[in-house]
Amino acid sequence: MTYLVSLAFFAILASLGTALFFMLRGSNTGPRQSRRMARALALRVGVSILLFAGILLAWKLGIIHPTGIPSGT
Repeated sequence: MTYLVSLAFFAILASLGTALFFMLRGSNTGPRQSRRMARALALRVGVSILLFAGILLAWKLGIIHPTGIPSGT
């Protein structure tokens, strides 16, 4: 599970880097670069939502357990 979460975070950061690259490079090249930047950002949003849903599902199924400060103390 740790490897999947790490891989998802890497994919999110890679997508942000790609969007930054297209934003800086495509300031005067036209709509093609803007489309590529928007696609990279949409991919980041999709991976983030998938990661959140996967963590929530793993918690509901009992695969992972919350740790930290106990509630109600």
